[in-house]
Amino acid sequence: MNTIKLNDSWLKHLKSEFSKHHMLQLKKFLKSEYDAKKIIYPKKSEYFKALDLTPLDQVKVVILGQDPYHGPDQAHGLCFSVNDGIRFPPSLKNIFKELNSDLGVEIPLSGNLERWAKQGVLLLNSVLTVEDDKAASHQKQGWEQFTDKIIEVVNQECDHVVFILWGAYAQKKASFVNQKKHLVIQCVHPSPLSSHRGFFGSKPFSKTNAWLKKNRLKPINW
Repeated sequence: MNTIKLNDSWLKHLKSEFSKHHMLQLKKFLKSEYDAKKIIYPKKSEYFKALDLTPLDQVKVVILGQDPYHGPDQAHGLCFSVNDGIRFPPSLKNIFKELNSDLGVEIPLSGNLERWAKQGVLLLNSVLTVEDDKAASHQKQGWEQFTDKIIEVVNQECDHVVFILWGAYAQKKASFVNQKKHLVIQCVHPSPLSSHRGFFGSKPFSKTNAWLKKNRLKPINW
């Protein structure tokens, strides 16, 4: 992680994290994975892409994911998002279906969500790396504490943020968010396993924009 440069707005609050035990252990773990010639996603330069594309002072919305996608060319540092030209994973397909139902937005040709990130949507996974074809392989190595800190910083430093928490994992991770100053939208995960139990029809996108307008913030062009 020596080669990684973090956006200044985040670095001010996160710099001290990199010297903590969990991050030093994580660094050792990642080095051992690369030394063993394992394929890791996303590439090193994209570990912190969510933070780079959405500076702290521009955060309006936080969407929490769990792990990066573990297939070739899918993960690029933003939760639920895939690189241009990559087939939509099932959860992303359902997100686009709900967006279409909610706001009438046509289902896009690309699953790359950088356009959301650049408008203030922090697309944060709980764990920022994964081994090829091994889901959840980098859980409990230190990333979770680091991303907990990111949520804590947003909670403390920002006002009127919308936290979109899909599924029990995200809801538990952000359970401490101050709902007196932020809006928390919770429902089941968009995975095909749960999407028909309350994800479809939940209207997170229109609810988000209504909140932003109410607080005199520019809505997201989803």
